[in-house]
Amino acid sequence: MPSPDMGMENQGDNGQLLPRASTLPSITYNFQRRKRKPLIKTKSTPPRLSRQASFSREIGHAAAETYLITGLSFKLLSYLGLGYRWITRFLGLALYAMLLMPGFLQVAFYYFFSPLVRRSVVYGDQPRNRLDLYLPAKIDSPKPVVVFVTGGAWIIGYKAWGSLLGKQLAEHDIIVACIDYRNFPQGTIGDMVEDVSQGISFICSSIADYGGDPNRIYLMGQSAGAHISSCALVKQAIKESRGETVSWSTSQIKAYFGLSGGYNLPNLVDHFNNRGLYRSIFLSIMEGEESLQNFSPEIMVQDRSSKAAVHLLPHIILFHGTSDSSIPSDSSKTFVDTLHRVGAQAELILYDGKTHTDLFLQDPLRGGKDELFDYIVAYIHANDKEALAKDAMAPPRRRLVPEILLKLARRISPF
Repeated sequence: MPSPDMGMENQGDNGQLLPRASTLPSITYNFQRRKRKPLIKTKSTPPRLSRQASFSREIGHAAAETYLITGLSFKLLSYLGLGYRWITRFLGLALYAMLLMPGFLQVAFYYFFSPLVRRSVVYGDQPRNRLDLYLPAKIDSPKPVVVFVTGGAWIIGYKAWGSLLGKQLAEHDIIVACIDYRNFPQGTIGDMVEDVSQGISFICSSIADYGGDPNRIYLMGQSAGAHISSCALVKQAIKESRGETVSWSTSQIKAYFGLSGGYNLPNLVDHFNNRGLYRSIFLSIMEGEESLQNFSPEIMVQDRSSKAAVHLLPHIILFHGTSDSSIPSDSSKTFVDTLHRVGAQAELILYDGKTHTDLFLQDPLRGGKDELFDYIVAYIHANDKEALAKDAMAPPRRRLVPEILLKLARRISPF
């Protein structure tokens, strides 16, 4: 699905939990089988009436979200004004999306119609406290889990942007949970970090119900999502080191994958301003200039009071393209250097000539071999010989977009 930067999306409400995977016949849970009592026949709602009720709920939900999005869009426009930079980037985004539409449509069909996707599972009581789950076709033992936080310049992020990643990882027997969170102006950075932390807590406590292994959870973020998720991780470690009550522990996260993220906000303000995310709106998102350091993981880990927290962090792996103009690759490099200096486990993997969207969109849509994807799968399956053997026998990933459209999209990408 689209990169984080694909446009304003739906704002969630507080609906009921969708049926969990363990209730669906398409997935087997051999490790949870028990002797069952004979079924007692009861009256059930006719399928046709059930579908009609479901359709009515969807229509009502769509109407409520449309109303909310419209109001938030006008509020956002009042912040943006008529700046030429963001207008030209918006037009570039529209053309970029049109060129990649053949792939987006295929992934959208999977997202909306696959029985292996559990959409909008509620994880909290705030608007947009929902997540999507992507499940393997067969779960005969507890599976590793990737908790993914999508990007979107803190303004247009949406959980469905992670559907391409979710689909491809699920095909390799990895469960993916894509967390949605409040965007600006519905919320500011503190709300975003709080939402993501609550989503992680839900996965840590509930993923076993969906066939996931609570002892093999990996946290991943892309672009703004890498910033938000790393903030949630570091702040959680600080809370634990101070003995505060927490709903999840950093010890439950096996590793952190950060893709094309920014981790030192004071160093990025002018860069973002020059690229159309104007200083005034960026500072509004980040709750003022005085809060920039409080939401900069690179700065937080250097605080002397956070020394004990650093040793609670999992292995951190950052990925970045050297031709990324949205967030320079130096952002990842300086964060890894800082982590090394304070004694944390971290490594940096740079991809020569790759842009902000190459690693997350163009390369996966191209099909075939994908270095970033293959690295993540191999890392997660490192201690599972059976899974590694299955990965080695997997067919090449299918191309979703013709090469000529991918090259054109890369040239006009606004990122």
